[in-house]
Amino acid sequence: MKNKIVTAGVIAAALVVGQVAGRLMDQPLGASLAPPAATLSVPTAAELSSRFSEVSDAVDRAVVNINAETVVRHRFRMPRRGSGGGQRFQDPFDFFNRFFGGELPPNRSQKRQSLGSGFVVDPKGYILTNYHVVNGADEIRVELVSGEEFPAKVVGGDSFTDLAVIEIDAGKPLEIARLGNSDGMKRGDWVLAIGSPYGLERTVTAGIISATARPGRSHWQRFLQTDAAINRGNSGGPLVNLAGEVIGVNTAILSASGDNSGIGFAVPSNTAIRIYNQLVEHGRVTRGALGISMQTGASSQALKALGAADGKGVIIQQVRPEDGPADRAGLQPGDVIVGFKGRKIGEPADIYPLLSETAPGETVEVEYIRDGKTRTARLTVGDRAEVFSEEQVARAGLGQESDSPKLGLLVQGLSPQWERHLGAEAEGVLIMQVEPGSVADDAGLRPGDVLVELNKATVSSPARLAKLAGELQPGTDVLFLVKRGQPATGETVTLYLAATLP
Repeated sequence: MKNKIVTAGVIAAALVVGQVAGRLMDQPLGASLAPPAATLSVPTAAELSSRFSEVSDAVDRAVVNINAETVVRHRFRMPRRGSGGGQRFQDPFDFFNRFFGGELPPNRSQKRQSLGSGFVVDPKGYILTNYHVVNGADEIRVELVSGEEFPAKVVGGDSFTDLAVIEIDAGKPLEIARLGNSDGMKRGDWVLAIGSPYGLERTVTAGIISATARPGRSHWQRFLQTDAAINRGNSGGPLVNLAGEVIGVNTAILSASGDNSGIGFAVPSNTAIRIYNQLVEHGRVTRGALGISMQTGASSQALKALGAADGKGVIIQQVRPEDGPADRAGLQPGDVIVGFKGRKIGEPADIYPLLSETAPGETVEVEYIRDGKTRTARLTVGDRAEVFSEEQVARAGLGQESDSPKLGLLVQGLSPQWERHLGAEAEGVLIMQVEPGSVADDAGLRPGDVLVELNKATVSSPARLAKLAGELQPGTDVLFLVKRGQPATGETVTLYLAATLP
């Protein structure tokens, strides 16, 4: 028996020696063996847990709880009408939800509270948060980690990126959060989300970056996507990397129920920094404009026919206004833009982030194709508010005193993503906000609806809606035609909703 064991051992050793010798013989003559590669180490669960604790402790001191209070004034009793009864559908993006309802007697008021989060970025008391957390609030109170509360005022806000800056006077320097470079984040990177979900202050959740550059509801939004749990109340709080740097502002969730489903979105810190600086310095955000309308959903075949060999680029649909930036640069309808500021352009969505980084008045190079030839134009970027006033957000009576009745809507033009979703029926404007107690609210319109018609007249742009609203007379019925998404089925339904002007 012992002889058999010894023999087996000798055979096994011979096999191992043979394998090693074979590998050595594969080496070229005269070559020496390369030194072994550095070994990789995987953090233990305890080490990773310890790092989570260190990061959350370091950032937590700069995170605040925000309580925004709004007085909702109901002018008359009007039951809210939905799409045929049952539980009202909640838009999957939490920053468009409005959690209130019911009926009140005429001329009665009630207070509506909105809980959110934010974080201090300047020791003097400047705080970054979401626009939807503080927009329209009559009173804002901020609670620090110490439990101290202070009234806050809005420095400025930007609905396109859903970011806002508020300020408090704490009478002392405050702890601040360090902002990092969001461009360095990749899929799979660990992150922590800190905030006050459902009012549970200083809650920390962990996850990874599950995607980058996710498009949002406006042309100017590109989100970091994460599976770190984000719920109502997390809005405005920081998304932090393991270096303890804020790389995002928690903003939205994608969920049919309105609760966390593992898909959350944060505004990248680099975007937040640009918006913050403009709001603090100027009180508003300026964006560049080229002075063109772009064809969305252009086929690769059409692009190739216009000279783009790879089937990518942006087709100029119209050059407007006359003597605008593109017109002065010599661009024409049918030109295909393939480059901007040295960056390759494959579709319209590629241009907006670059424009957001370009100040009005800056001269840039635009590479385009005309008649099969690649050309370059020098274009001086204009101020979007001046070049395309009709494409800016139009307030159809929201918070404005005028002779026209209030519809109570904040809308914007459809983004390419919405146009692709609606297909051939892509028309109308996207409803961003509905004023509580307004005509639109009474009719049952919701943020996320696409408004197609007003009293059977086509709503082709925010400016067109403002014009139609201005022509309405008090005491008349208003008929809205909207398209509404159904997340459970992925379908879009068409609804007629109506209310009476006061």
